[in-house]
Amino acid sequence: MRKEYDFSRGRRGPVVKTSTGKTRITIRLDDDVLAWFKSQVHKAGGGNYQTLINRTLRERMSSEDNPLEDTLRRVLREELPTYRVKKKRS
Repeated sequence: MRKEYDFSRGRRGPVVKTSTGKTRITIRLDDDVLAWFKSQVHKAGGGNYQTLINRTLRERMSSEDNPLEDTLRRVLREELPTYRVKKKRS
């Protein structure tokens, strides 16, 4: 270690600049939720669990374009034919 350091060109603030469009936050997640995301990244052969969480949230946001009503209609169309009532012949 040096006896003195020159801080005349030093700057205040974070050492690493954040990406545009990204905000650093603190969020509390359940241990099992975080473990699941980390395990998914590990199974995929690497990556960033935070990116996976972000992607999952984005997918959920875009799925709101397909409301519950559309999903119910699809399920009913798929399932109702198997329960079709036979018409009585006169």
